[in-house]
Amino acid sequence: MRKIRVGLMGFGEIPRHIYRLCLKRNDIEIVAIADLGRPELLHYLLVAETKGGIEVELEGNFLVSKNGRARIVMGGEPGDIPWDIFNVDLVVDGTGKYKSREWMLKHYQAGAKRVILSNLPTNDLDRVVVMGVNDHTIKKSDKLISAGSATTNAAAILLKIFNHEFGIDYAMLTTVHSYTSDQPLRDKVGDDYRRSRSAAENIIPNTTPSPYWIQKIMPELEGRVEGSALNVPIPNGSLLDLTTIMKSGEVGIEQIHKSVEKYAKKLPDIIELVNDPIVSTDVIGNKHSVVFDTRASLKSKGKMIKTLTWYHAAMAMAARIIDLIMAYEKLNEEGGAV
Repeated sequence: MRKIRVGLMGFGEIPRHIYRLCLKRNDIEIVAIADLGRPELLHYLLVAETKGGIEVELEGNFLVSKNGRARIVMGGEPGDIPWDIFNVDLVVDGTGKYKSREWMLKHYQAGAKRVILSNLPTNDLDRVVVMGVNDHTIKKSDKLISAGSATTNAAAILLKIFNHEFGIDYAMLTTVHSYTSDQPLRDKVGDDYRRSRSAAENIIPNTTPSPYWIQKIMPELEGRVEGSALNVPIPNGSLLDLTTIMKSGEVGIEQIHKSVEKYAKKLPDIIELVNDPIVSTDVIGNKHSVVFDTRASLKSKGKMIKTLTWYHAAMAMAARIIDLIMAYEKLNEEGGAV
């Protein structure tokens, strides 16, 4: 069996999850990792986060496992690494810093046959793909792709279900998101006032680009989705609070649950329903984009329905990126569009 050769730009949280998930596969091999960190520290974090639960050795500048040998190379930004030397099939940019088409193009010009961005872009790429929503539109000619974000994946999937099954007038989302690595742990001057405050001590109102990209992915919802974010002082486990105004006031909570359950059967790796009274730590390590909380749904006397959905942002994104890699591999094998 041919292994897909993958390079990782950055070895932060999402790329480390990708690496560990690939240890359980025989169809993807991580062959190169570009990062500014010392190899021994990168190896330490990779293993320490699992409390020694994986077998990966550091041999010089190589991470060695049953999955193969991944060369660690010094590289800080797109264009630094000549990817063609490693004969990679694609590169995943997980730095979280370089999000524009212009930056992604530098990977392609440096020998990557295809580039997948692990978060939302700042301008148009060839395609932004949410698995379970618009992955049927991908084409072999796509070279610069975004896998969206965890919030975008969760919200887009639910909005697709609700709009297809019942029809939506409007939707408002709030992502209650674990703090991110670009936030300071103590008050420190940053890009704006609120993001200069300590992530470990505060609930911090923030913006989210998810509504914009959801409407790009699903033009039928144009002008009908808004949203905001709250960064909260926990390291992992996030929550999507979605309020949806249905076209009909006849839609009830039971119908909502049955619709999500129907799609969960079609997309079992992406959607999960939970009936237990879970909290944020209960979804750490969960690979689903949607962990739908059936105990939390509310309905107003009119057309408004509120739902809560949990997700482990970095783990879910790593799993969807691997799904996306395999979707494009299927295209390569078939020689056309899905």
